[in-house]
Amino acid sequence: MDFKKIFKGALALGLVGSSLSFGQFSEVASAQEEEVSIEVWLTPQFMGVNSADEEGADYDSFHKEAAARFQEEYPNVNIDIQVIPGSDRDSELSVALQTDTLPDVFFDSSFVLSQWAHEGVLAPLDDAIDEESRSDIPETIWDNVMINDQTYMYPFNHNVGTLVYNADMFREAGLEDYIGDEHGYATWTMEDYNTILETLREYLPEGQSPMSLFALDTQGDTWNLNWLRMYGNEFWGEDGQLIVNEENGVQALQQLVDWKDAGYTNAGPESVSSNDMNALFQNQQVAISFTNSILFNNMFNSMANGEIQEFDARLALNPSANEDPIAFTYVLSSVVFNTGTEAEVQAAKDFVQFYSSDEELTKASAQGIPVRDSVAESLSSEDYPFLEANQEITAEVYNFSNNTPGYAQLRNLLYPELQAAFTGAKTPQEAMDSYVEQGNAAIQSETESSAVLQE
Repeated sequence: MDFKKIFKGALALGLVGSSLSFGQFSEVASAQEEEVSIEVWLTPQFMGVNSADEEGADYDSFHKEAAARFQEEYPNVNIDIQVIPGSDRDSELSVALQTDTLPDVFFDSSFVLSQWAHEGVLAPLDDAIDEESRSDIPETIWDNVMINDQTYMYPFNHNVGTLVYNADMFREAGLEDYIGDEHGYATWTMEDYNTILETLREYLPEGQSPMSLFALDTQGDTWNLNWLRMYGNEFWGEDGQLIVNEENGVQALQQLVDWKDAGYTNAGPESVSSNDMNALFQNQQVAISFTNSILFNNMFNSMANGEIQEFDARLALNPSANEDPIAFTYVLSSVVFNTGTEAEVQAAKDFVQFYSSDEELTKASAQGIPVRDSVAESLSSEDYPFLEANQEITAEVYNFSNNTPGYAQLRNLLYPELQAAFTGAKTPQEAMDSYVEQGNAAIQSETESSAVLQE
């Protein structure tokens, strides 16, 4: 079974008129004589409504502003907003499920929310998405938020994961020809990348590394998925099973091992975390590392605040043997839990539809990368210098989790196999065979219990 959603045009069944207004919501919420209360949970994402520089900016500022505007139209809907630490999300939701206290709305990355669709507690949102919204958001984004032809997560903005490199270190090593545009993504062939690594190794002093490599735990593991695709492996088969133990997947892991053995990476990647490597890159101890839109912007804020020394940091895509772009994204989305009354579920859908499509409120999506073409087109490239490059890469991003049931289990199974390959305890083939065998068993078990896939 292929869990990826291939976009098939407009599936919306409900709203009529522009997706950038809110005059045509379902009448269920507004027609209530009694008050309706909905609870909204979110993990810390961005501060303020449109900028973290706003007075009093906090992680709930956007949703509070959206609630105030929504209640002007629907005064009978009371909205309570709570910020939940990301580290507590899973435990808080698990307890809420057991005690029948789930929130009505949750705002977070789609890949961590998709499992709740398989648990059978999310309401499909297709009736809250009109045709204009469907066409305003690229197919690659819809692919990240749909399961079995239904939309369970309403996308708001996204955060692309790529490489970052120190252009100053490149210049000092004589690698000017491989430096990309300041506001674009450098693209390197495998031959280019090997030349870059070899040259950096010759130039850099002992203690500095050409590239970062880590496999301590699940943190940052999405960038390891990028590396495992560099020889063309798509990770998922048509039936939704893992295929990364095929020749081109094993070749990718062998390449990582070879780079480590050649001294092109930091020592001991099996015992190093992504946070360790991010800090080393910011301290200019690593020339090429990983980043995403949030990490990249935060780094420049740290430079401006004097927390780290300024240097010329630029973006690049993972090298690819077939020269196809390799980039994933975290799609920030909203879900509606279907555990309330009919009126509560409908009010929650109306609220999500409102702030996900309102012309003014969706401008806040520019704090990340807007999912809507209309929002991107309204922005100035002078104010958002990465706008054009980000729009181009949005059309290329893939769904790294495939919205697979039990994806958290797959994350926990991968890094021990990478560790085994990096330490030599297993060959790359043995490591990937073990991962695929265990992973596919987990997928099969979770698929059999998935409320969505067994419909």
